[in-house]
Amino acid sequence: MERLARLYRTIEGLFPERHLYVRSGGSMKGFLLTTRRQMMMAAGVAGCALWMGVATAAMLVNLLSASAADREIARIKSQSERYVADRQARLDSAMARLSAASGATVDSAAAIEKRHAALALLLTDLKDEPGARDALTPAINRALAHNTNASPRRRVEMVRIGQEQLLEAADAFAKSRADRLRLAFRMAGLPPSSFVDRGGALGGPLIESKDPRALAAVLDVDDDFAMRIQRAAQDVADTHALSEALDDLPLGQPTRHTQRSSGFGVRLDPFTHRPAYHAGLDFTGGYATPIYSTGPGVVSFTGVRSGYGNVVEIDHGQGLKTRYAHLSKILVRPGQRVAVGQRIAAMGSTGRSTGTHLHYEVWVNGRAQNPGRFLKAGQYVLQDAD
Repeated sequence: MERLARLYRTIEGLFPERHLYVRSGGSMKGFLLTTRRQMMMAAGVAGCALWMGVATAAMLVNLLSASAADREIARIKSQSERYVADRQARLDSAMARLSAASGATVDSAAAIEKRHAALALLLTDLKDEPGARDALTPAINRALAHNTNASPRRRVEMVRIGQEQLLEAADAFAKSRADRLRLAFRMAGLPPSSFVDRGGALGGPLIESKDPRALAAVLDVDDDFAMRIQRAAQDVADTHALSEALDDLPLGQPTRHTQRSSGFGVRLDPFTHRPAYHAGLDFTGGYATPIYSTGPGVVSFTGVRSGYGNVVEIDHGQGLKTRYAHLSKILVRPGQRVAVGQRIAAMGSTGRSTGTHLHYEVWVNGRAQNPGRFLKAGQYVLQDAD
């Protein structure tokens, strides 16, 4: 009770009884504010203040929460926009690279087509050469082969490599073939340069352009490839020229299935039994054994010559002539053009002869040559063709 009394006295000290006078319109009114009434008014004011504080705090909390959410939304939106922009930039870059790669692939394909056209010209000139098909078929197959699982760029590169290998194979074959043909000339004892007609060499535009850059412009290929094409074409042209020259030489066999009975040079004469110069080769065989032209040419003489009996002489051009003697029958006439391997006479024993045989001579610029060298060269060329 004492505590309550003390509390009551404290409250009365805070809220003592007050008299409030209000004057209005010449009259005065008085109001008594008791301690209880002041406490009620203070409680009301405190309640209002508390309510306003709570409401203000709630409003501030809401505002702060909304601001944080907006900032989070803004942050997420900004992050999303950056992500989208980054992906778009990457997509644009990829599309640009793809476009560039596609353009490069198209350009590479066009360049390869032009290279193929140049190679086709070269291989067209080379296709009729003996052995060319067997030598170049593996390289051609490699050039045409492609891996379907490889990327377009890799496939283009593989085709380009195949073209390089094919060009190298063609050049190597042409060079090797030309060297072998030159060797055939030397085996026959003839200088190739004296029989090769450079003016008739093949190759067309591939060797007509002296400047590789001019050829590159004509073929629309790069300078290095044009230079290599031109070099290979020159080797092909040399091969053709040598082949054509050899085709005109008397390298064939004058008889078939016969035995060689006497060689070229000094021997014992069958009549005098003394050393004597023998200007040709002798082949033994049965009577009327066929005799063939050893090369293309024009019959320059038919008839009888002293010691030779019945004779056929053929002019092969460029100072080359062949003579077939001791014949039993002549099947051609002067002025007639004959081909290599054409039958021209029959074996006999006319003239200065001890038995049925063929006496065969080869002359170059009026001088008798060893026919054995020409026959050996012909066999070499025939083996090279096989």
